[in-house]
Amino acid sequence: MLISVLIPCYNEKDTIKEIVYRINKLQNLNLEIIIIDDNSSDGTKKILLEQIQNKVSKIIFNEVNYGKGYCIKKGIESAKGEIIIIQDADLEYDPKEYYKLIKPINEGNADVVFGSRFIGGDERRILFFWHTIANKMLTLLSNMFTNLNLTDMETCYKVFKKDLMKKIDLKEKGFGFDPEITAKLAKQKPKIYEVGISYFGRTYAEGKKINLKDAFIVLKCIIIYNLF
Repeated sequence: MLISVLIPCYNEKDTIKEIVYRINKLQNLNLEIIIIDDNSSDGTKKILLEQIQNKVSKIIFNEVNYGKGYCIKKGIESAKGEIIIIQDADLEYDPKEYYKLIKPINEGNADVVFGSRFIGGDERRILFFWHTIANKMLTLLSNMFTNLNLTDMETCYKVFKKDLMKKIDLKEKGFGFDPEITAKLAKQKPKIYEVGISYFGRTYAEGKKINLKDAFIVLKCIIIYNLF
């Protein structure tokens, strides 16, 4: 079974080589790696062209900076795999988790799998209290609308059957992707599973990008895509 790994990438010159190396090091998985560069300006483009191009299946270069959601949509359009995994270009999420993420789908139990940072006994870096509170409040609000009982709606690790994604028209270009895809998946009523994952979060000094403004965008998208 071919698995398409979609990597939205913006200004990740310090981590992009390592994440591609870690994915390629995985064994017994048939992987297609697609990187979508969102008009990086820090030298990431040069690294992709000169050092990574022959190590991945495809690289898409956006002409302007659109956002993570737009990159994922472009990646889905290019993906050939039966399963799609979303992978951030930083090192917060470990590709070794792919085995447990795809297991519920391979066993016929799930159509969608969310990797949760808040369940299970896997290691996770201790960082921002208010980020965690905001995440849990947004997840709770999303659950109230979708009638799902997710613990981590905003997780990077979302895994889908490709056929399911063909039925969904994604609109959000930025971090609103997470509540949008969750709301639209819930309306399709697929079998959704969660698995606990490890998490190696970054500080802002280390390159973390999401901020308070993005939390309000997520809040708006939860309301829009569930009510209208």
